[in-house]
Amino acid sequence: MIELIITMKLAVAGKGGTGKTTLTAAIAKVYLEQGNRVILIDADPDANLSRTLGIKEKIIPLVELKSLITERTGAEPGKPTIFFTLNPRVDDIPEKFFYRDGNLYLGIMGTVRGGGMGCTCPENTFLKALLQHLILFQNDIVIMDMEAGIEHLGRGTSQGVDWLITVVEPGEKSVDTALQIRKLAGELGIKKIGVIGNKIGNEKEKKFLQEKLKDFHFLGFIPYLQGIKEADLKGVPPWEEAPRLLQCSEEIVGNMEGENEGKESPGPHV
Repeated sequence: MIELIITMKLAVAGKGGTGKTTLTAAIAKVYLEQGNRVILIDADPDANLSRTLGIKEKIIPLVELKSLITERTGAEPGKPTIFFTLNPRVDDIPEKFFYRDGNLYLGIMGTVRGGGMGCTCPENTFLKALLQHLILFQNDIVIMDMEAGIEHLGRGTSQGVDWLITVVEPGEKSVDTALQIRKLAGELGIKKIGVIGNKIGNEKEKKFLQEKLKDFHFLGFIPYLQGIKEADLKGVPPWEEAPRLLQCSEEIVGNMEGENEGKESPGPHV
């Protein structure tokens, strides 16, 4: 029997503390269990994805690979320069420089000191080229754990994202962030924007999000799971103490794939 391997490009965003890194890890776990190769990018300055996955090894952020960036761009990071390669080779980066465990690949972007992804410097040119390659040309599941905004995505790169997922929790601040993210996504031309309601304690909290974000597309809701905190205390992946998380994530993945095929999907319930 031939196993069907799919491709999917996801960007996960949301206000800090909403659980977006936890959801990124859980969705990755679902795809891995389906037999897919999954490439994860931790683009959040806090860089907690490896810890959430239970990885004990220290992973060097890509931005700190100074000699590699110098080799690929022709300019030394951190030093004033006018000329450097704008399209450096990056197709071999996941295989050579990402953390790997079976079909799981994880790269941590790291933070460029003194400027954001919008600045013109060898580090950002390198990181942007890598994201563009992964989203537009890599035939795997690619999931990016973003910071609250989506500044890492350029206009050309964002067109290849299948879903921009915004993780929200009951609260006005989280709702405000979701509105800001949608505005940025619209400016970048991202067409599919999905919302996941997380840490839902009761039906009242679920309705709060549905009313505040009534014109958003909800992919599902995940209840408040005490086991996630217990897993963090133990330093193990969240689904080991909260198996319900994987069940909800499986339904969310099914909803995304169903929508991509043009099928109606009601979404998981609390």
